[in-house]
Amino acid sequence: MSATTRHQIVIVGSGTAGITVAARLRRADKSLDIAVIEPSDKHYYQPIWTLVGAGIFHKQVSERPEEDYIPKGVHWLRDAVIRIHPDNNTVQTQAGQTIGYDYLVVAPGIQINWNGVTGLKEAIGRNGVCSNYDFRYVDYTWECLRQFRGGTAIFTQPSSEIKCGGAPQKIMYLADDYFRKQGVRDKATLIFATAGARVFNIPKFAPVLEEVFKRKGIVGKFRHNLVEIRGESKEAIFENLETHERVTLNYDMIHVTPPQSAPDFVKNSPLANQAGWVDVDKFTLQHVKYPNVFGIGDASSLPTSKTGAAVRKQAPVLVANLLAVRRGQQPTAKYNGYTACPIPTGYGRLVMAEFDYDHNAAESFPINQAKERRSMWLVKKYLLPWMYWHMMLRGRA
Repeated sequence: MSATTRHQIVIVGSGTAGITVAARLRRADKSLDIAVIEPSDKHYYQPIWTLVGAGIFHKQVSERPEEDYIPKGVHWLRDAVIRIHPDNNTVQTQAGQTIGYDYLVVAPGIQINWNGVTGLKEAIGRNGVCSNYDFRYVDYTWECLRQFRGGTAIFTQPSSEIKCGGAPQKIMYLADDYFRKQGVRDKATLIFATAGARVFNIPKFAPVLEEVFKRKGIVGKFRHNLVEIRGESKEAIFENLETHERVTLNYDMIHVTPPQSAPDFVKNSPLANQAGWVDVDKFTLQHVKYPNVFGIGDASSLPTSKTGAAVRKQAPVLVANLLAVRRGQQPTAKYNGYTACPIPTGYGRLVMAEFDYDHNAAESFPINQAKERRSMWLVKKYLLPWMYWHMMLRGRA
């Protein structure tokens, strides 16, 4: 398969991972011929959508022009990858281009599967069905909170991998706090319907979050996976993963975390493992079969929580190892699985959970982070967005 164009390094995707890698590569060697393939002209800081859904920010603060963050000297191909041919060192795009590469970085992010729950695609954004997982719908979450006068509010977490594993409970805790401030909490039942078996599974941080869950009087429906939404009748149907029985719950509002997966073109490529993720070594980020291919971020097989914080630690490892392989050396830089999950437990309070592959705490601050703190709330609200736009995407942090 002959290439229409060819570049030394091709990066698929210019989200958090793709831009950060491109910026770091440019800083390491300005002579590199790098191309980024990305169809969107907008870049989003998605971690702030939890706060948008809680009425703290307008969603526009999360959106900036993509062109402002493509590093100078990097070729931006406004197109979408539809196939990867690692045996030929090429990718195919929607516009019909065949692009060759010496080295490939696969960073397309995660795919939101709205069709993964029957009726969800038709119901989302109306009839009390909201989600913080999409720029188009995130402000409807705030509308649902403001209009809530009592009844049942359900917050779901699916059986699939998702970006930011703590996000489904973040909005739940903020909703609880908001309902209390509005004087309607005593008229409300809050349900956390999750495919998981517990609230949080990191030993250091689980006790404080389980105490928050108990203190707020939230009803846990564990091992329950949402399979259908009936928007007109406001019914949510779950599968009990223990008994495989169907359970119907009525709601007045429901915040849905949709099922997620690697993008289809990744799942259908030779790069994917059995679960569909880019199959990389969990320490070096190099593909297990194709040594000139690297994977990073949400579409990768790395067994850690899929967050921007994880990407911040993955990117320098990937760049160091790609450049080493390019010099004919072995990749020696190691990623330890670090990730972070800042979990607001109310307006002005937050537990900053940071941990590694072994579920050991990997805290950044000289305090016990397994506590609800105002200081960590301020980090989430102000410091992390600033770091993202001005440091991380510029290859400086």
